[in-house]
Amino acid sequence: MDQEYESNLGPRELSRYARQMSMPELGMEGQHRLRAGSVLCIGAGGLGSPALMYLAAAGVGRIGIVDADTVGHSNLHRQLLYTENQIGRKKAEAARETLQAINPHVEVSSYVQRFTAENAAELVGKYDVILDGSDNFATRYLSSDVAAWLKKPNIYGSVMKFDGQVTVFAPHLGGPCYRCFLPHPPAPGAVPNCAESGVLGILPGIIGLLQATEAIKLLTGLGESLVGRFVHFEALGLKFREFKLRRDPDCPVCGESPTITEPIDYDAWCGAADVCELKMQEMTVQELQGILQHPTEKFLLLDVREPFEIDIASIPGARCIPLGNLPAQMDSLPREHQIAVLCKSGGRSAKAVELLRSHGFSKVLNVAGGIHRWAQEIDPSMPTY
Repeated sequence: MDQEYESNLGPRELSRYARQMSMPELGMEGQHRLRAGSVLCIGAGGLGSPALMYLAAAGVGRIGIVDADTVGHSNLHRQLLYTENQIGRKKAEAARETLQAINPHVEVSSYVQRFTAENAAELVGKYDVILDGSDNFATRYLSSDVAAWLKKPNIYGSVMKFDGQVTVFAPHLGGPCYRCFLPHPPAPGAVPNCAESGVLGILPGIIGLLQATEAIKLLTGLGESLVGRFVHFEALGLKFREFKLRRDPDCPVCGESPTITEPIDYDAWCGAADVCELKMQEMTVQELQGILQHPTEKFLLLDVREPFEIDIASIPGARCIPLGNLPAQMDSLPREHQIAVLCKSGGRSAKAVELLRSHGFSKVLNVAGGIHRWAQEIDPSMPTY
């Protein structure tokens, strides 16, 4: 049997993987399984970056990368897959080149596109294991649903500030799917993203490597996977906690009588159905620039970020009231003024607009994309974070 596997690995591969093949639990057979296996990584950001590097280095035969985003300067403190000279490039393409440089024996495919209901089944169907490195609820539900229908294990991870979590959703292996774990998405804006809350750069590395570990175990059959188990990691206390997860027999996707058997409108499901209403309450950074260039007495730019963020980057003339302080200070704002509300990327400012409108402020608009988009499209010299 070993001779059969050896014939499928060249001398350079045998030398490259010698340290892991020397473990009898893995051996030649395990390395052959890795080479024959495939992983689709949804998102090549904080989680995907470390996971992809180690999966390629370990010798996973085929790797797919789905990501439509570009490399930004603020990515570099945690996404070590990229370098300064790759800023502005598409992540999927830059990642493919780096992975091929790490290990030329691995086949890497880049899909420079969003992971959507239209392409999900086709993409997932090409790979053995799905690694979800996305950062939004719509994509998590979509990846879990499609993986459940196609009987592919879906390795979930998420991070925020100093905490992370990881599990494997795989109903066909006896575990739950993402809907069993979270039957309904949180209200839009209720959970801040990393752009709003921040994240310790090392944290996605830890969680991403745990996801990569699960992928290798699933491909080789080694150890006990996280199917049915949920691990929470707290960096500041360096604590791991484990929780049991059970499959919901009434789950609409993987339950005994499923009612969702094909992709749905995940944006609507996760609360983005109100996009039209939100758009009506927005102004672009170009519109804000025009107003600031021709100021009027009855206009106020309200920045709801925290003081430390203001110190990094700010627009002159803005009044700064952190979102948490806004309820106590809103009465000091001029109700007759047009108020444009700004934050880092648009999430907190949208909450501020909703709060102000609910208290009778009728001339309030959210600056779409926040200070981040201002730096991208108006003032490239402005620091980003």
